[in-house]
Amino acid sequence: MKYNRLALLFLLMIFIASLSSCSLFGRKEVSRTTGWEYNNPENGGFEVSPVTEQIVGPGLILIEGGTFVMGSTQEDLMFDWNNFPRRVTISSFYMDETEVSNLDYLEYLYWLKRIFATDYPQVWVNALPDTLVWRDRLSYNEPLVETYLRHPAYHNYPVVGVNWVQANDYCSWRTDRVNEMILINQGILDPDPDQKNENNFNTEAYLAGQYEGLVNKPLRNLNPNSTGERNASIKDGLIVPRYRLPTEAEWEYACRAGSTTAYSFGDSSSQLSNYAWHEGNSQRKTHPVGKKRPNPWGLYDMYGNVWEWCQDWYGDYPSGPATDPIGPSTGSRRVLRGGSWYNSPSYCRSASRGGHTPDARRIYYGFRVVRTP
Repeated sequence: MKYNRLALLFLLMIFIASLSSCSLFGRKEVSRTTGWEYNNPENGGFEVSPVTEQIVGPGLILIEGGTFVMGSTQEDLMFDWNNFPRRVTISSFYMDETEVSNLDYLEYLYWLKRIFATDYPQVWVNALPDTLVWRDRLSYNEPLVETYLRHPAYHNYPVVGVNWVQANDYCSWRTDRVNEMILINQGILDPDPDQKNENNFNTEAYLAGQYEGLVNKPLRNLNPNSTGERNASIKDGLIVPRYRLPTEAEWEYACRAGSTTAYSFGDSSSQLSNYAWHEGNSQRKTHPVGKKRPNPWGLYDMYGNVWEWCQDWYGDYPSGPATDPIGPSTGSRRVLRGGSWYNSPSYCRSASRGGHTPDARRIYYGFRVVRTP
């Protein structure tokens, strides 16, 4: 009997300890300023997402923000003294590991054709790269007019013949496809292969409640005055910000990767062939992305292969320090950075600038994409 009482006492102590543990570690989360419980419909339903990590998105590398000296003490190769050094502070952002490839762009074209070709074929036509650029006298190559974009052998080559406007349109499309796939993976939406014309997933329309899609499992709306269901929103941590072209300052900051020299690997161009396809080693053509050494931050082909479109208008750098500069408000040319397979090493320096009209399409113009965290 004595042992039975001891056993009961022991079990009672375990039970009390478990209750204490529950009260200590299983507490509902409450506001530290008002004491009101979060995620409780009886308290009005103010929702706090349990998500604490950002969704990065495929193909992107985090570029930690910082301050650097942007520009060059050498005369710019456009023969303008317009890039005098100045201190620039850049916020963190994500950047494509490589330039956008033909395969990446073909996926975009296929989607546009599937969604719009029947009723609005011009949407697809307007997105097509100019493959006739391969008849350019700089690299006349008639077979590539038909094969460069479409043949599987060139899938991993950088897309070329796209202008600044087309590159921006690709960024918008990629934003929507990434967010749509996130919602599908979360079980909120089902795949909808029958999307057509305006009835397709668009991030802004979805967030505004103007597009629902094939709803699988809507999120619970804890607002007691609601229907009890809702779409996902920014506050849930599931919708990523829009993809876009990098600003010129972001591009140079990522290219330098903490360096202060002409190239991220030093001042001498003797090592450039290890990092870039340029005039001296390209055989006058593009090459597959990601085949040379990356810079110290893991970015490939920041020098050479193709010039990369940036968001900014081309113009003089203002004097004085700046934070997240976006360039002039107007202009006639958009910035291009990085040099190309056609250019000499001096054009491939971290600070070297180029520019062209937004509608320009060339065999050495491509792009890569960024987004804000």
